[in-house]
Amino acid sequence: MALLENQSIGVFIDGGYYAKIDEGLEEVMQSHANLKGLLSFIPQKLEALEGIPRKRLVITECHFYKGRYRVNDASSKKLLYSERKFEDALIENDVIFHYKHLREIKDKDGKVTGVIEKGIDTWFALDTYELALYRDFDYVVLITGDADHEMLIRKLKALKAHVILLTWDPAGTNSTSPALREEACTHIEISKLMEEDKDLYKYLTKKI
Repeated sequence: MALLENQSIGVFIDGGYYAKIDEGLEEVMQSHANLKGLLSFIPQKLEALEGIPRKRLVITECHFYKGRYRVNDASSKKLLYSERKFEDALIENDVIFHYKHLREIKDKDGKVTGVIEKGIDTWFALDTYELALYRDFDYVVLITGDADHEMLIRKLKALKAHVILLTWDPAGTNSTSPALREEACTHIEISKLMEEDKDLYKYLTKKI
């Protein structure tokens, strides 16, 4: 009898979107997302959706993309500790992180008026497509809500990958692009699942 092959899962996290999840959780539930619980949840949910035994579903790679301040700016904004603590969580869960420096926009008086995360979305999309092409993932999980990734999903499907869009909107901001939801093979909205299963809150969040 032939052995059944494992099904590989590639997970790609939009760090800006993940930060919005955390902001919403902090505002509504005084908690943060539990990264370890979230990564465990993905194959468990796939088992329920696809009928594949849990032991055959393996996250073979997980990548995280975000802009961040240079060390002096992060220190002055008192962000160094929280950034390092989150990086510890990424390392502990075998998540490969990718950063580009943020650039502040200042007016003529030197007042900061905004922040630019130049190139992060493009980097996210190019890496995701390239890794899906060469790693031949059976499932690609995108944790994002950005409408710009609609074409990425279309290209991933052309590689015959099953693309799962995983979103989480604890603050009810409706920030996920409808086009993104429609393009994905499967859309999982955690906020809706939490309404049906209250135990998910304990599993996927942690108190501040």
